[in-house]
Amino acid sequence: MTAAQPRFEVVGLPGLPEVRPGDDLVDLLAPAVEAAPLADGDIVVVTSKIVSKAEGRVRTGVDRDEAIDAETVRTVSEWTTPRGRTSIAETRHGFVMAAAGVDASNVDPGTVVLLPEDPDASARALRDGLRRRFGVRVGVVVTDTAGRAWRNGVTDFAVGTAGVLAADDLRGSSDPYGNDLGVTVVAVADELAAASELVRGKLAGVPVALVRGLAHLVLDEDADDPGSTPLLRPMAEDRFRLGTPEAMRAAVTGRRTAQRFDDRPVDDELVRRAVRTASTAPAPDTEPVWRAVLVTSKAGCTALAEALDGADAGVARDAPCYVVPCLVRADLDALVALGAAVEGLMVALSADGLASAWLFPTPALSAAAAALDLPPGWTPAGILAVGHAAEAGDAPHPSLDDDAIVTR
Repeated sequence: MTAAQPRFEVVGLPGLPEVRPGDDLVDLLAPAVEAAPLADGDIVVVTSKIVSKAEGRVRTGVDRDEAIDAETVRTVSEWTTPRGRTSIAETRHGFVMAAAGVDASNVDPGTVVLLPEDPDASARALRDGLRRRFGVRVGVVVTDTAGRAWRNGVTDFAVGTAGVLAADDLRGSSDPYGNDLGVTVVAVADELAAASELVRGKLAGVPVALVRGLAHLVLDEDADDPGSTPLLRPMAEDRFRLGTPEAMRAAVTGRRTAQRFDDRPVDDELVRRAVRTASTAPAPDTEPVWRAVLVTSKAGCTALAEALDGADAGVARDAPCYVVPCLVRADLDALVALGAAVEGLMVALSADGLASAWLFPTPALSAAAAALDLPPGWTPAGILAVGHAAEAGDAPHPSLDDDAIVTR
């Protein structure tokens, strides 16, 4: 006897009337649900659009850009196209999506729809209403549409869940080959949302779907239910929290001169990568006009700090790492090129969360060179202390005033 083939069914539920503020979604869904009776273990998937309409999250006569700004807590990226402003923004819920979830489709002209205030609470209310009305154990997923990093096109994803396993955390388990699934967390609710969109469509006017055959994803009534929260990535783990132009500007404006460093170690490879990035700065020749000495050992840092005693020693003594840029040519072009490289180095370090302090201990540079036993022809031009700032440092110099910028 062969094992049963794994399978599930997704059915669109047409016939839902236009949803208005104050409508009871359970009442509106009843005819469609009675035509395809709910059973224990079913999952009802609904678009956030109808939830928002029922909850009165509709704005008429409001400028769309103003609505987007009001719903945005952080702008990830923004640009202008012939159609107007486009933005990727984080909402107060923690979602990162186009226009902060503000939608002007499938609504009356001059009207926009906002995401539900609390999509998980909306899902719970609908789940509880369906359970009371039909006496079955069901789960609910509320969806919206968004793009994804690295991929073209949009897909539906879960913005709210109730009674459904939103994320299946497989970390700590092993695959059939014995490999540790150390980072695997399956976004189950997002998969349900995307599957349901295939039978609902963007233009078909079918905002609700029924998923059957996945009862193992439906939680018991007394089970702990965190809703869709497990699907939200903490900002500290988000390597794509800014668009490219925004990240570049943030790195420049965030480049602060550290006053003191704490005792957290510095990843040598991050510093090496920053130095390699800085080495691509404009230079008078194809051959680099400078070299870099990375001082990362405790003995090297101590020797350098002693050489700098009395010259910026307050910063120098507690830095866990130093970069010493050295000129290998003694001319103005080389010095200017090094200046551009050092600025790029500080920006690159800032982009990786490291603070720095550019020291100008000119009288002590000869002693620093001797302490580091530099190769012949390498002349230190300054010293960059690198680490994790123990306190807020000095901001970069203010930008030039308009009267300091002349156009010809």
